[in-house]
Amino acid sequence: MAKKALITGITGQDGSYLADFLLEKGYEVYGMVRRSSMEKFDRIDHIKDRVHIMQADLLDQFSIIKLLEEVQPDELYNLAAMSFVPTSWNQPVLTAEFTAVGVTRMLEAVRAFNPRIRFYQASSSEMFGKVKEIPQTETTPFHPRSPYGVAKVYGHWITVNYRESYDIFGVSGILFNHESPRRGLEFVTRKITYNSARIKLGLAKELRLGNLDAKRDWGFAGDYVKAMWLMLQQQEPDDFVIATGENHSVKELVEAAFSYLDLDYKDFVMIDERFIRPAEVDTLIGDSSKAREKLGWIPEVKFQELVKMMVDADMKLLKKEYHLK
Repeated sequence: MAKKALITGITGQDGSYLADFLLEKGYEVYGMVRRSSMEKFDRIDHIKDRVHIMQADLLDQFSIIKLLEEVQPDELYNLAAMSFVPTSWNQPVLTAEFTAVGVTRMLEAVRAFNPRIRFYQASSSEMFGKVKEIPQTETTPFHPRSPYGVAKVYGHWITVNYRESYDIFGVSGILFNHESPRRGLEFVTRKITYNSARIKLGLAKELRLGNLDAKRDWGFAGDYVKAMWLMLQQQEPDDFVIATGENHSVKELVEAAFSYLDLDYKDFVMIDERFIRPAEVDTLIGDSSKAREKLGWIPEVKFQELVKMMVDADMKLLKKEYHLK
C-alpha cells in the first residue's frame, strides 16, 4: 500500500516541490486548496493528473476534519499560510487566523480524527527576527519583527504543545529563506531575477528595491522539501533548523543576477522607500548542524547556482511570453 500524504498549500512553491518529491517516493499525494481560492495552479500543472486536489479551509475547523476523514493520510504537511511578510503588515488579523490559529485547527483535527498522523509544521527563520545570536539554532530565542513572524511563533509552539501534551508526532522545520524559479514575483529574490531578465531583454529600464543591506541565508526550495520528509521519517519527533549556513546581502544577489547577464546593476537599480519594512530583520543565518547530523540532510544547490537557475528560468519564461529569440 502506498503511503498517503496530505499537503496544505500544495499550489505554493514548497508545496509543488514537495509534491514532486513525494510522487517520486511512490506516495499517493493529496493537496488542500481553499474553496474560494483564486490560487493559480501553474506550479503543479505538470503533475495535476497525478495528485488529488481537495477543498478545505484553514479558517473552517469542520472542513479540515472532513478532509482528514476522506483522505486518511499517513503524513500531513502544513505549508499553507499567509506567507508574504509585507502583506502581514496590511492584514495582521487575517495573517494570525491563517498562520497561527490555522495550525491549531489542523492539530485539533489530527487529535480528534487520528493522533497517529505524522504532522509537519512549516516554521520560519522570521521567528528569530531581531536575532539574539548568530548563527541561529533550534535553541535561539525568538524575537519576531512582523505579524507574520509572530504568527509563525504561535504555530511553532502550539505544535510543540500538542506533541508534548497529546503524544502527537508533530515536528517543525525552521526553514531559512529558500527560493526557486517557482518563487512568487512579490518576493525579493524572484523580483530581482525576473526584472534583471526583463531589463536584459529590453522590456524594462529599472528595478526599484528597498533595503539592499539586509542579509539572508538563501537555499534552494527543492533541497529544503527533502528535509521536511526526513523529519517525518525519524523515530522521535523533533524540530530542526534547515539552512545553508551562509548569508548574502540583497545587494550580492542583485550583483550576481545582473553580472550573470553582463549588466552593471548600478545602471538600473533604484532604492525606493516604499519597500522598506517598518521593522527590518537584518541578519539571518542558520546553523543546521543538528539536521546534518541526525537527518543526514545537506543543501546541494549553492547560492550562485541558485541565482543562475532562477535567471535562466525567467529568461526562458519571458522569451516564451513575448515570442523573443
